[in-house]
Amino acid sequence: MRFQEAIRDYAEQPITKQVILDLLKEYKRSYDKINELVKQGVLVPVKRGIFVAGPGLNISKPASFLLANHLLGPSYVSLETALSHWGLIPERVHEISSVTTRNSKIYKTAVGRFSYTHIPLPYYSFGIRRVELTKKQIALVATAEKALCDKIITTSGILLRSLKQARELLMDDLRIEEQMLHNLNIKEISKWVADAPKKSSLNTLIKTLKDL
Repeated sequence: MRFQEAIRDYAEQPITKQVILDLLKEYKRSYDKINELVKQGVLVPVKRGIFVAGPGLNISKPASFLLANHLLGPSYVSLETALSHWGLIPERVHEISSVTTRNSKIYKTAVGRFSYTHIPLPYYSFGIRRVELTKKQIALVATAEKALCDKIITTSGILLRSLKQARELLMDDLRIEEQMLHNLNIKEISKWVADAPKKSSLNTLIKTLKDL
């Protein structure tokens, strides 16, 4: 079976080098063949060992959220990207922002820019949702509540000491509509505080949401 036909089974997925080598096992110089496929636009390298289908293949590519999960793990999409996804902030984001238990990192790739910000365990493990992007694609994304908490925790200079400060952050800086804030699950946020960095800021957030 020709490579271009066999690779269609991996449509909508990040493709690892090992998968490609398995599909090219009939070739004696498989690494040279990979380079040739890249030059032909059949494959696009995203990170060492990870590729996506290129313009030379007429198949669907993985969504940016799924690709973000694969570029660095463990991780989940969060911060402004998740806030935009859930409709809390009006801006469309171009960089895909995630959080991870590993060191912070940025990948500038042929298919976009992906950033990863470190947060510690066990706080990391709370508020993660499996989001079905397509029938073949499921990505890990922060809930709206977790994305907001992650934003507060990971942003240098954000220390919420008063309800006024918190309101200004939420409504003026992030431009979240008050009705959207009413919809947030305060009980869920309250469960995370004991294990979270910036506990006082999150407690101020909770008081502010209750006061709306």
